[in-house]
Amino acid sequence: MELRDVLIRPIITEKTTLLMEEGKYTFRVPLTANKVQIRQAVEKIFNVQVEKVATIRVLGKVKRMGRTQGKRSDYKKAIVTLKAGESIEFFEGV
Repeated sequence: MELRDVLIRPIITEKTTLLMEEGKYTFRVPLTANKVQIRQAVEKIFNVQVEKVATIRVLGKVKRMGRTQGKRSDYKKAIVTLKAGESIEFFEGV
């Protein structure tokens, strides 16, 4: 897996913006990505030092519309903690 394929997109919500003040950034990653790959991708792409990576597997919800029923796809999210004094400039305007 190439490093650019590891980080799908950042997750920006109220809770994650509060975590950004603590130096924690949240990304959506593929289900097959592991912590080592996520660490390498963030360090290489954003040129920062990563202290810790936490991953969470989120199960998709079952949704209904009338009689038909479907399921949202499962995904994995990673909460990346940066070393003190580091920040990702991509999130500065948020």
